This record gives sequence, C-alpha cells and structure tokens, in this order.
Amino acid sequence: MPVRKLESTVNVLDAAKLRIKNVFESGCKIYLSFSSGKDSLCMSSVTYDLIREGAISPKQLTVIFIDEEGLYPSMVEAAERWRQKFQSVGAKFLWFCLPFKQVSVIDHLSSSESWITWEPGKEDLWIRKPPKGAIMSSPYLQYPGQMNYQTFCERAFGDGIQMVGLRTVESITRLHAVSRVDKKSAKSKFYPIYDWKDTDVWLYIKERGLEFPDIYMRLYEAGVRKNQLRLCAFFGDCGTQGLRWIAETDYDLWQRIEKREPNAYLVLLYWDSEMFRRSSNKRRELEAEEEVKDYCALCKDILFLHPERYTIAADTKKRLGNWRGLFIKTYGIATQAHYKRMYEGILYGDPKARILRILWSEIYQNFNTSSKGASK
Repeated sequence: MPVRKLESTVNVLDAAKLRIKNVFESGCKIYLSFSSGKDSLCMSSVTYDLIREGAISPKQLTVIFIDEEGLYPSMVEAAERWRQKFQSVGAKFLWFCLPFKQVSVIDHLSSSESWITWEPGKEDLWIRKPPKGAIMSSPYLQYPGQMNYQTFCERAFGDGIQMVGLRTVESITRLHAVSRVDKKSAKSKFYPIYDWKDTDVWLYIKERGLEFPDIYMRLYEAGVRKNQLRLCAFFGDCGTQGLRWIAETDYDLWQRIEKREPNAYLVLLYWDSEMFRRSSNKRRELEAEEEVKDYCALCKDILFLHPERYTIAADTKKRLGNWRGLFIKTYGIATQAHYKRMYEGILYGDPKARILRILWSEIYQNFNTSSKGASK
C-alpha cells in the first residue's frame, strides 16, 4: 500500500516537541534509544530541553544506550556527556554492555558473519573496558549471542514506549516502518524526528552548538558525502571507512581492533571493493533492515518541493529547468536506477550535462525496448 505524504505548516522542530509532549502525557514509561549518532543527539537534545522547561517529567524517562564495544572513542565520550546531562535533570540512563550477537561485515567470508560483543571469557580481547556503572548481565539474556540488541530491547522495554531517532528520508524501509499503524508498533515505538531532513539535523546541531563525535568530520574529510554520514560499530556495514582512519591515526586502538578481529586488515586492502559493499543473503537475514532510498521522491523534493533545503551544485542551478523537464516527461517510465543517477547529477554536479543527455536517451530507449518485449 503506498504511503501518502502530507504537507504541514509546522516546522520540524516544533512538530518534534509536540510529539514528545503528547507521548509523555500518556503517562507511560518512556525509553529513549541513545546511540551517540547525529539523529540520536538531536532527539536527546529536544527531550532534554523539554525536561528543563518543565514541559515533561524526567521520572517517566529512561535513556537506553546499547554499547556495542567496537565504538569510536568520540562516540563513547558523547554517551558519557549525555549520561551526565540526563542524570542531572532526574532521568535514568542505563548503559548496557551485554553479549549480543552482531553482524560483522569483516567476517562475511566465514559461515557465521557475526560476532558477540563483550563476550564472556574473552575479556583480554575486548577492544576497550566497560565504563563504570555499565550493566553487564540481564535476565533476558540466558547465554552469550542468544539474540541481537533489537530483540533484547523489544523484550526488556515492552512495558513502555520506545523513542527512536529514525528518519524516513534515509530509506524506503524506514518510511514504511514509520507509516505502519498497528496495535503492536503503535504501542511500542514512536519516532519524533521522522520527518527531519539531513539539513534539519545539521542545522539544529549548529544552532544549538551541540558537540558531536569528531569521527563525522574525519569521514567527511575522507570524502564521505554529507547525506551518507552514518555511524555504527567498527564491524558494522558503515564502519569500514572509519577503520581506515583509525589505522592511520590511532595505532594503539588499531592494535586492539586487530587482536579482537584478525581479519580487520582486509579493510585496509579492500575497503572500497565489492568485499565490503555487496550484501550477501546471509547478511540480509542478519541485518534488521535493508537500506533502499526512494530516489524518485528525493528528485521530486529537490526539484519542486524543497530545493532550498539542498546545497545544489552551481552548474546544476543553471539547468534546473532542464532537470525538471526530464523528471516530468519521464515520470512513470523511469526506474529507481534512473532516478538515482538523476538525483546525484542534480546534487553533485553535471558540468557538461552529460548525465542529463544520457538519461533522456536511456530512459526512452529502455521504455521502448520493454514495450516491444511486452507486446510480443
């Protein structure tokens, strides 16, 4: 069933505040999922400000941080800062260091494609020591690797509502996750910043002067695009590019990573190859979701709805009319692959209009070919 999007006159910050206040008014226990990532920081900051303003009660709030062991130092530092901030206003902050089964892209050549965080009996191999006050055991986890942290959170915090910093712009899967309204999902989770764009997130961080993990800047300097800046544990799907930076700048940490994961050296050799970009069937089973962006919707947003929200290449601005014409004329016959190339050409530049010309030809050629095949 298609998802229907509606325009609103309320800005995204005020909308997020209103959603958070409304869910607190239910009187339920509220569990805020904290990760140290940019989206999590924004959601935490909005919630923290509402507590300080007296708009919501800190007694209802428990902040949950799942420490995946293989985290960048600046992510751990951010978690410590926010633990102190939330505790200072009377909210609980639970820091979990539990033996969860996690996906490891570095181990995708093996049969398991996974590793166990904070695995008992391997303390000498742990990448770092657990912080003071960390929760190291739980009645919901009977043995190491019994479940991933997503399943744990569903079972351990099912008596309340989980606040998650998920945004629909990041993938179609996330859009459908937010749009689903059923008895189970409606009672267990809600997403106060689901409609924030990347520009909303970074603008909020800038205007509030929020400290964010410096690994974001290192990845950006290494060539990662702003709309692709995502953090995860070292061995996660988006962690391999950061590992290169660690190997170059923090020898001691790199030594601990190699000790924990002997195949980590493969990242330095093949980080930009299919080895770390291609998803196997096994990994798809282990991943909680498969990231697929709706490039048609993104093109529509950048060309017609909210072009002011994007930093568009200078040469593209001169040809916006041509790009709009391409979108309108080929709407309904272009594929997601075409829309992806269209989006990237608009956003990152097409100085000689080569992408524009190729798309005009390719879209109609593919459509004519498929039409002939269907008529036979």
